[in-house]
Amino acid sequence: MPRVFNFSAGPATLPEPVLRQAADEMLDWHGSGMSVMEMSHRGKEFMGIHAEAQALLRKLLAVPANYRILFMQGGAIAENAIVPMNLLRGKSGADYIDTGEWSKKSIQEALRYCKVNVAASAKDSGYTTIPRRDTWTLDANAAYVHICSNETIGGVEYGFTPDVGSVPLVADVSSNLLSRPFDVARYGLLYGGAQKNIGPAGLTIVIVRDDLLGGAASFTPSAFNYKEQAENDSMLNTPPTYAIYVAGLVFRWLEARGGLVAMEKHNRAKAALLYDYLDTTAFYSSPVAKDCRSLMNVPFRLRDTALDDAFLKGAQARGMVQLKGHRSVGGMRASIYNAMPIEGVQTLVAYMKEFEAKNG
Repeated sequence: MPRVFNFSAGPATLPEPVLRQAADEMLDWHGSGMSVMEMSHRGKEFMGIHAEAQALLRKLLAVPANYRILFMQGGAIAENAIVPMNLLRGKSGADYIDTGEWSKKSIQEALRYCKVNVAASAKDSGYTTIPRRDTWTLDANAAYVHICSNETIGGVEYGFTPDVGSVPLVADVSSNLLSRPFDVARYGLLYGGAQKNIGPAGLTIVIVRDDLLGGAASFTPSAFNYKEQAENDSMLNTPPTYAIYVAGLVFRWLEARGGLVAMEKHNRAKAALLYDYLDTTAFYSSPVAKDCRSLMNVPFRLRDTALDDAFLKGAQARGMVQLKGHRSVGGMRASIYNAMPIEGVQTLVAYMKEFEAKNG
């Protein structure tokens, strides 16, 4: 059976060359006589895989020397708790910017550990925009300022890195990390689940500045303590070994394609194809403000929602899956992460035009 164009928001499509290499190495990694899934995480074979993955990620993102890269577990949901455990450092509160469903989850979890100042919210817009920086009411005594850089459900993405002064900026980058260059030095901490642009579910990337280590609350479990994980090279407990291995293959694939500058160009071309068409038709609509449109997740609606099921069935018949919007907002959503080829978006737009001509 030919591979489909998988528009899932995550776990998401992976580069085919990566999948083929992983398949080729499944039973015997580089003459070791075993799969990566069977290796000791402290054996020389896996230690080499781990070190290479870290080095490649550091190079791709140009991570400064005073930042640590941690390979953790639990996804962004776990980090919603782990961040305040580590970054409050004796302070009582933190600032959060509310831009959608994932921001709201972050806020609700943080409320278990500290006072939360919602310094700005896009609620009044129906979460179709990013609040302008000059509208934020930040607390100078906040331990950190938290944003979600890309909301997968609402399809809004920061087109800028907010200036928050000397307070550490923390970002959930689960769905757009590695989609374009990031100025890591502008952030105190970046975190995200791997299952969008990086690899299999189970791996969580954390990039944290050295001066933010060592202030974890006394009740923080050892496995969640950034300082302890950094001191143990992310191996305080058994890491998600196979997910790290696949992530390393993805990092190599990105490097071979020209790195993140080339990937951003690729992603902008894909997104433009879809948005440009949405802007020419009344049959479909895009709810997101143009200056906040995500390059990764494109929600759209049919003018007549009674046609939704027919649209989805027709798409599946043409080899396009997972286009149904999130249950909380409905409609459609095309997630077009790094590994989605431009042919996938071309096929989707062609089908949308066909469906409109038949039903418009």
